[in-house]
Amino acid sequence: MSKRRPLPICGVAFVSFVAMLRAAFAQGTLPEVEVSAERSTPLRSDASADSASRLGLTVRETPASVEVIDREAIRTRGLRSVSEAAQGAVGVTAGDSPAQPANFSMRGFTNSQLNTLYNGIKIGPPNMTSRVMDTGNLERIEILKGSASLMSGEGASGGSLNFVIRKPHAGAIENEAYFSLASFGGMRASIGSGGSTTLNGLDYRFDLSRSSSNGFIDDTRSESWHLSAALDYRVSAAVRLFGAFEYKKDHAKSYWGTPLVSAQAAGGNSADGIVSGTHISNFNGTNLGAVTIDSRTLRTNYNVLDNRMKADEVWWRGGFEWSVVSGVVLRSQLYRYSASREWFNNEVIAFNAGTGLIDRERFFVAHDQVLLGNKTELQWDSRLFGMDNRMVLALEASKLDFVRPGAANFPGDSVNLLAPMRGDYGVLTTQQQTSRIDNVAVAFEDRLRINPALAVVGGLRIEEIALDRTSVNAAGVNRAGFPFSRTWRPTTGRVGFTWEAVPGFSWFGQYATGADVAANNLFLLGGLQPPELTRSRTYETGVRHLFWQRRGEWSMAAFDIARSNVYSAVGGRALNLAGKQVANGVEVALGLRPTRRWNMWGNFAYTRARYRSYDFAGGSFTGNTPPNVPTVVANAGASYRFEAGLPIEAGTSVRHVGDRFSADANTVKLLAYTTADAFVSAELRKTRLTLRVRNLANKRYAIWGDPFYPDQILLGAPRSLEVSVAFKL
Repeated sequence: MSKRRPLPICGVAFVSFVAMLRAAFAQGTLPEVEVSAERSTPLRSDASADSASRLGLTVRETPASVEVIDREAIRTRGLRSVSEAAQGAVGVTAGDSPAQPANFSMRGFTNSQLNTLYNGIKIGPPNMTSRVMDTGNLERIEILKGSASLMSGEGASGGSLNFVIRKPHAGAIENEAYFSLASFGGMRASIGSGGSTTLNGLDYRFDLSRSSSNGFIDDTRSESWHLSAALDYRVSAAVRLFGAFEYKKDHAKSYWGTPLVSAQAAGGNSADGIVSGTHISNFNGTNLGAVTIDSRTLRTNYNVLDNRMKADEVWWRGGFEWSVVSGVVLRSQLYRYSASREWFNNEVIAFNAGTGLIDRERFFVAHDQVLLGNKTELQWDSRLFGMDNRMVLALEASKLDFVRPGAANFPGDSVNLLAPMRGDYGVLTTQQQTSRIDNVAVAFEDRLRINPALAVVGGLRIEEIALDRTSVNAAGVNRAGFPFSRTWRPTTGRVGFTWEAVPGFSWFGQYATGADVAANNLFLLGGLQPPELTRSRTYETGVRHLFWQRRGEWSMAAFDIARSNVYSAVGGRALNLAGKQVANGVEVALGLRPTRRWNMWGNFAYTRARYRSYDFAGGSFTGNTPPNVPTVVANAGASYRFEAGLPIEAGTSVRHVGDRFSADANTVKLLAYTTADAFVSAELRKTRLTLRVRNLANKRYAIWGDPFYPDQILLGAPRSLEVSVAFKL
């Protein structure tokens, strides 16, 4: 007879909640709850997401799946980085590979098939330009799913993520401070202030944050700084001017992965439950047979001792909003973004089944990037055939210069699996590439409210992308196919509807299109590579329901996405024609606030992603799943606030990620994992003290597999503790 396992914390919370509801219904009443008109709905569907529509629509009014992770969610869930924050959304995963930091997977698409935006601005392919970023300076994160090129242009076949910095507000000045200490030498600190100044109409916001960690892998010290400042000046009731500045800096000693090893070589030291399958090394060609992770290497860093990864980024933004006449608003923003990035590492870590050693290879690359641009929008509210109509015309223009010196030689060596002599990088020889991209786009969006319940929303984007590229070898001689120029003129759009069938219950649907580069991305496109744009389309329908006097909310969406003319990277060195990439699935989310003491939430995503017509010389990957795409992702959490005496809040959350594959070949599987976190907070006046435990069961798991480096995988963090204190002054 099997023994019954005790319920985890989240199970106790759920059972208590159900019992409370039963008692309430048995008495014919619901528990009393105070609901502020300003408080967000449980799933935040009353929030606006500027990156999802130019029309100023709320999530409920947008005919697409949109999620907003606001500052309250970031605080209560203890979300330290943008990667942690995004993973709380429905069906989103992230990996933070050093080659592609802060990159994501959702709805079957990853990396440069998703646009990453900063205050609505795209800076380039995210698998080259994104950085791990602390949430200390963020107001919210907006996630738009499905083909989203209407809003952010080329690159958004699978959707977009928009990181929005905290903005000035009118009213009393609010000052904040935060400090935390965590396992593995983790430390975070931030200060912020915002409100109205003594000059009538002038509001400000200032934030400074710093985070650092020694890492759970040996010798992986990291540090980042983020300074943001903004001014809003209400010249009159009709005119508002704004300006903003940001400086970000990060540097780290990097962890590039843990090698897959043959199960036979690991022997009794196999770390079970992390990976499974068989593998032939992409780097040295040896057959590893059945693979595993050697438990003796869970903290080992195979990078060279003089490794570095760093970036400096600067933003300048300024513009105005002008209510020209009743119903007509003109908005314009100028921006300048510059970045300097560098990677100087040993990046390849490949087990050699013949020698039993780890074969390594170095790589260097740097970026010098300058982006100048303008976004201008004209909004017109009117009546069309007796129906309310809102139209927005947008003009966007940008010029980007991107210089990329990189390694022309690739020093390598072989080291012991268990005691690697890390050494140094060695002699470096460089070559250089440049990319210059001029981009002009005209976009149109419109919402026609046929009646108070039914609205039709549509839009079109016509874009011109002009690319000039050069690439020279170490001797300064042009490489084959360089220099070259290409021009693309994609047209993308969206048409959909929202229908509030009964108060609080709405149905939506959309057809949307997107475009991105068939072969990797615009910054890396080679002179002899396929110059076409791949096209994508999304069919989606779903429902949203706000009920129980705004205490409960749920949503469900079903989607079907197809991306054609796809080229896929093989080990980062070659391209295979993958033909078509398709994904379909269902997403469900639920939020409940039965009383002001209880908060419960959960979401579930099922995604079936496959390649079609993926045939090449020597084989076929037709029917295979793209890398880092789990079939199932689920999150759930609950918290309860004790208000007798000292106010205390306690909560827990659980995350489950299903099996994924590390590369297109689908021979190595990253096994499913489930982790749980818990926290307890106490408040005294304007001070909040929190103890948080992450990965309670100390689960070992693989969080990501970079298909550019298929001989290694990235491990997830083990159990950690964090103590934090937050002040409002």
